[in-house]
Amino acid sequence: MALLQILDPGAKPKPIGIDLGTTHSLVAYVTATGEPVTLADCDNETLVPSAVRYAPDGSVVVGKQALDAAAHAPAETFLSIKRFMGRGSADVAKEPHPYKLVGTDGAPRFEVGAGRAVTPVEVSAEILRELRNRALDELGGVGGAVITVPAYFDDAQRQATKDAGKLAGLDVLRLLNEPTAAALAYGLDAKKNGTFVVYDLGGGTFDVTVLVLDDGVFQVKSTGGDSHLGGDDMDRALAELLAGDAAANLTTDSRRALELAARQVKHALSERDNVNADIELPGGARVTRTVSRTDFEQAIAPLLDRTLKAARRALRDAKLGAADVDGVILVGGATRTPAVRRAVAELFGKEPLTSIDPDRVVALGAAVQADILAGETGRDDVLLLDVLPLSLGVETMGGVVERILPRNTPIPAAAAQVFTTYADQQTGFELHVVQGERELAADCRSLAKFTLRGIPPMSAGMARLEVRFEVDANGILHVSAKEQRTGIEQSVDVEPTYGLGDDEIERMLLDAYEHGEDDVKKRALTEQRVEAARILDATRAALRTDATLLEPGERELIDKHVVALEMAAAGEDHHAVARAIESLDHAIKPFAGRRMDRAFREALRGRDLGGLESETAHAKGIESHLPQGERDGRTQVEK
Repeated sequence: MALLQILDPGAKPKPIGIDLGTTHSLVAYVTATGEPVTLADCDNETLVPSAVRYAPDGSVVVGKQALDAAAHAPAETFLSIKRFMGRGSADVAKEPHPYKLVGTDGAPRFEVGAGRAVTPVEVSAEILRELRNRALDELGGVGGAVITVPAYFDDAQRQATKDAGKLAGLDVLRLLNEPTAAALAYGLDAKKNGTFVVYDLGGGTFDVTVLVLDDGVFQVKSTGGDSHLGGDDMDRALAELLAGDAAANLTTDSRRALELAARQVKHALSERDNVNADIELPGGARVTRTVSRTDFEQAIAPLLDRTLKAARRALRDAKLGAADVDGVILVGGATRTPAVRRAVAELFGKEPLTSIDPDRVVALGAAVQADILAGETGRDDVLLLDVLPLSLGVETMGGVVERILPRNTPIPAAAAQVFTTYADQQTGFELHVVQGERELAADCRSLAKFTLRGIPPMSAGMARLEVRFEVDANGILHVSAKEQRTGIEQSVDVEPTYGLGDDEIERMLLDAYEHGEDDVKKRALTEQRVEAARILDATRAALRTDATLLEPGERELIDKHVVALEMAAAGEDHHAVARAIESLDHAIKPFAGRRMDRAFREALRGRDLGGLESETAHAKGIESHLPQGERDGRTQVEK
């Protein structure tokens, strides 16, 4: 029998905090006494399995009922949908999953019935809608919501999460990084100051964050992790162990059923040394095996190593050692695994903090932040200072990246830089926005491309393009470009291109560390080649138009240095290119001086000397007030 929901029309909407997790999700709020609590269902369960089933009759089931159907209806039951948020169809197609992917371009869409397909955003919205309804049942009215995301979620993943919240009927006040939410819950609960590490290993994502708590100020010093690593990977590793040699021959349905059973075995191994597994698979096949905790820990050792490497890197970025850390906060259900807790304790030399349930701590912190943003508590002594996980910049001539907002910049943040043109008569600028730590744009992630058109033709270096980056409190990037002389302007809310996996950020950082020295050399070589091309073009043009000003033997000398520079630019030694540029500059200087003298004499004919001096002084003033970075920076341009 259906229950009639009766809401109090006079109830004041309460702000809520939501932990939209890979495996489980929760909703919390702050009580009248100022205590954050998670909301439970009629069975007193606070965790909502992040499972959504689209039944053949057209109904949608969320939570435990959907999870129970996952083994026998895998194609229509979505688990761990968080892993697909903000990703492209082509990338999703590379992963093993039981869903019917429709098309290979743009955002992924999954067929769930005749003539119907859903996106990861729509599936996530169903989970958020379920949490919103739970809050409505309990509170009578829901105000704004703070939704947590992994610190390593990129712009596309954050935007997808925000869209899912809107689709679920929520007023999204803020996207809050999960480690920061956990620190907020612990900081307000324990009233502690100091340096803390948040080790967040959830169902599908891993984050490690170093932050300082100082009298209500939560300042993130560094962040790292892997947005494609979590408890789900442990389940898969254990499933492979259980299946043994038969793992390669498992059907999609059997693999799903085995992974779900492996999750239960994993939970049991947290309490026992050995577990006798007897698993029935679709079709009647059975998997029977005794698994020891040691066997399981050996299977997941490579996964734990990945988390520890990220933790060490985060400490280096924060310029700290393990001894400088006052406490380690564990977040996520996967941190209940004894091997995880033991590894964390060994790395930091102290037992991690576990006084708050690691499954609930993120939702509790989100509720506190929602309460603060909504002005419910009147608190103004809490300040959250998060950081960018990766640098943001633009591609300049030669494919070099000019960083505008460096990695670990506190957000919200804004910065601008001025660029100029490389060639004459440009009528537009093509802006390519990238994210990453490599020196060349080809090695970074492409976020957006747009063109600023309608610029009047000018000589090279005359146009002045101000590019401004703004990252809001949700970590979402907004870019604007303005040609300062004409006032022509364009802006874009960056929606990153699809096609890269969620672990791309971690790979970018690893590549940046591994290839740092080579990247610096490549950047230097590229910059010298661009400068060489500019000087060679200018030299050839001067020789064509003013050959009559050459002294005997001068042409041969200049040609010799031109050839030397061409050869150096074709090589791989940026120092050799720089020397060749300097040699050509020295050789052509007398010729250039005569060209300047003649141009000055021609300009004087029939002109008022005072007016000319005034114009010359004005031109010199512009140049002298233009910073070196602005004179030399060049964007990719469109002729």
